[in-house]
Amino acid sequence: MIEVTQGSSPLVLGLPHTGTEVPAEVAKDLNDRGLGLADTDWHIHDLYADLVEGVTTVRTPIHRYVIDVNRDPAGVSLYPGQNTTTLVPLTDFDGNPIWTREPDETEIARRRETYHAPYHAALTAEMERVAGIHGFAILYDCHSIRGDIPFLFDGRLPDFNVGTNLGTTCARDLEVMVFNHCQRAEGYSSVLNGRFKGGWTTRHYGRPNEGWHAIQMELAQATYCDETPPWSYDPARADRLRTHLTQILTDLTEWRPA
Repeated sequence: MIEVTQGSSPLVLGLPHTGTEVPAEVAKDLNDRGLGLADTDWHIHDLYADLVEGVTTVRTPIHRYVIDVNRDPAGVSLYPGQNTTTLVPLTDFDGNPIWTREPDETEIARRRETYHAPYHAALTAEMERVAGIHGFAILYDCHSIRGDIPFLFDGRLPDFNVGTNLGTTCARDLEVMVFNHCQRAEGYSSVLNGRFKGGWTTRHYGRPNEGWHAIQMELAQATYCDETPPWSYDPARADRLRTHLTQILTDLTEWRPA
């Protein structure tokens, strides 16, 4: 079941990769590496909890290995020519197989209907609802990832990775506002439209000419938790980061189109 908390502000938080639920009929085909669920956006729903009032949240509890709700349902690659994971991932972020028996097209279609479509139906409904109140809506897509993954990118990932698909998914002043916050955050590194330019969700919902604005925030997990099992949440690191995230979300709730 998709978890939705409705707020009154224009801001909607998408939480596509924090879930760790794997149905038994799927889990039986995962290998030991797959069952480790290493590529979870660990603790992200806790990190963003209760930062500002009036925010709507949409979260799926299903793990991305079942199906990745931040991928094009047609299976089109987000980053052609670069290593990435697919609609139903066949490998982990390190390029290692995660299945003892890979799902076939029939099974992928079933998961798309059962898990992918309901998440986006809920997200669409909430964007439409808040846009009906305010005349516009802002989707802030919440993500995190290990900072060192050679299969996906060279070197160490910056702490704040802001994605707007090269400025196409939101108003320019909104993009500038968020990225300026990141740049001013002392002790953190940041990049705009670097390795992560915004996933399918950001690109699909980002229609600024129609009043729908979308921006992705990919955080390096070391900013708030351990990047190795058991992925322990660090309250001191998290509280420091939450101060900056609160500022970002507060400004997003108060932003209005020019």
